[in-house]
Amino acid sequence: MSDFRVGEEHFELDGRPVRLLSGALHYFRVHEGQWRHRLAMLRAMGLNCVETYVPWNLHEPVPGEYRDVAAVSRFLTAVREAGLWAIVRPGPYICAEWENGGLPHWVTGPFGPRVRTRDAEYLACVDAWFAELLPLIVPHQITAPGGGPVLMVQVENEYGSYGSDRRYLRHLADTLRAGGVTVPLFTSDGPEDHMLTGGSLPGILATANFGSQAAAAFDTLRRHQPKGPLMCMEFWCGWFNHWGAGHIGRAAADAAATLREILEQGASVNLYMAHGGTSFGGWAGANRAGELHDGPLRADVTSYDYDAPVDERGRPTAKFEAFREVLRDYADGPLPALPPAPPVLDGPATAELTAWTSLDEVIAALGGPERTFGAPPTFEELGVDRGLVRYRTTVPGPRQPYPLSVPGLRDRAVVLVDGVRAGILTEEDHTLPEPVPGPARIDLWVESLGRVNYGPRLGEPKGITGGIRHERQYLHGVRARGLRLDAFEDEARLRALPADPPPAGAPGLYRGTVEVAGPGDARLTLPGWTRGFVWVNGFNLGRYWSAGPQHELYVPGPVLRTGGNDVRVLELEQAPAAPAVRLAP
Repeated sequence: MSDFRVGEEHFELDGRPVRLLSGALHYFRVHEGQWRHRLAMLRAMGLNCVETYVPWNLHEPVPGEYRDVAAVSRFLTAVREAGLWAIVRPGPYICAEWENGGLPHWVTGPFGPRVRTRDAEYLACVDAWFAELLPLIVPHQITAPGGGPVLMVQVENEYGSYGSDRRYLRHLADTLRAGGVTVPLFTSDGPEDHMLTGGSLPGILATANFGSQAAAAFDTLRRHQPKGPLMCMEFWCGWFNHWGAGHIGRAAADAAATLREILEQGASVNLYMAHGGTSFGGWAGANRAGELHDGPLRADVTSYDYDAPVDERGRPTAKFEAFREVLRDYADGPLPALPPAPPVLDGPATAELTAWTSLDEVIAALGGPERTFGAPPTFEELGVDRGLVRYRTTVPGPRQPYPLSVPGLRDRAVVLVDGVRAGILTEEDHTLPEPVPGPARIDLWVESLGRVNYGPRLGEPKGITGGIRHERQYLHGVRARGLRLDAFEDEARLRALPADPPPAGAPGLYRGTVEVAGPGDARLTLPGWTRGFVWVNGFNLGRYWSAGPQHELYVPGPVLRTGGNDVRVLELEQAPAAPAVRLAP
């Protein structure tokens, strides 16, 4: 058991000043079989601490149904074994370019703008979640018997970028204390007056998040907090990418210069990200464009490489070497050697996907019940977090052709008129190119591209939110059926699906196997495929999309096995004439 405190100028461990050299690594974005390697990479870079969020929606996908919350405890055990300290950021909101900022859809759906406030019903959900989570963190505190790695725990996350409800923040702080958290609490916000006044609490350490101009950022922080250790809780040393946009990176020398500037201020630092990993399972979030984050949707890609010093596959980059040179000057002794590199796939391999099941058959077998509504329900009303919904309605007739539109569409719909594809609609382009006569049957396969994770439109619903219109007339009597991505974890129902030869280019679920002699880290490419999801041996690698900039998916070595490996591709738009995927080292 040790004593870790927030002093007037420094952090103090058992009475001596310490500087935190931390790096963000999200346990939920790294295959568990690779945690120890990634943690060893952080130590070798010169870090003494690791920071992680905890995504509520991953661990409680439906109310009261908890999934592997114990992963938090296992990760903190691995952190201690790696010789690192830990900073834990349990939310309930985390941002992190993660679906809905970590908030469950079953919370944001009914509560809407009442989330992240003092609202009693919302807080009851948070309190129940913390009652499940905190017992897995508390024993790992440095103040606990035996002395765990956890030094600090965060209250909410960048709250000043969203709200100003200090009663809400105080409730969270009191709940953490009542749940057994004895280590220092902290908040983190952008270094702007309105963010720090909205997101900080008296008596709790405030930290700042930024990517440059460290001296100016800390000057702003000092105006709000004259005493206490300086810390950049998120030093943005890279950035994330959006589907359909260009790749964003940051030069190693530029990032290293800012890191040195932070440390020369006498501050502690947390690299965001030290190792980004991957948003497996379709958990990538989305942003809204514009200065106020309320413009068009910009969906995040599957890779969370972040141009971090340790890349998506766990390899050191030029930024790693540049940071190591800076951090070496602040280390207590010689830096550890790099751990052995993980094994890589022994050579290229191809999986021909010769078994196919139509989307209609897939949703009939794996989807929820089909129900009829007066107006289209949202994904939240159907209990769908990640996945798609098939909406089906009818244009009455006879009538002349009129434009068919879906205002308020979130996010993307493949539209069939009498079983024939008629176009693809989006939030910004929500009218079919050709008028539709009546009578006609309309099918809309709508996919969520990721819920907004930051800004004022956090928690907005997905699906058809503004109705289906023929000319100005709303179409009613809509049948809807949801298909959650976690339904593809049901191996028994998957094996029972019909397996037909694939029609050329048809969307649907494609299956095949790939032979591997020497398993290891690999990259999977999908030549000619358009948009969908890939599973290898039941592990969801995430979304692919020909829109780029990401054109391959990372396959962690522990997912593969010697011999035959099952591959499933859910294509939502158009498959290649010869459906196959390729693995390469």
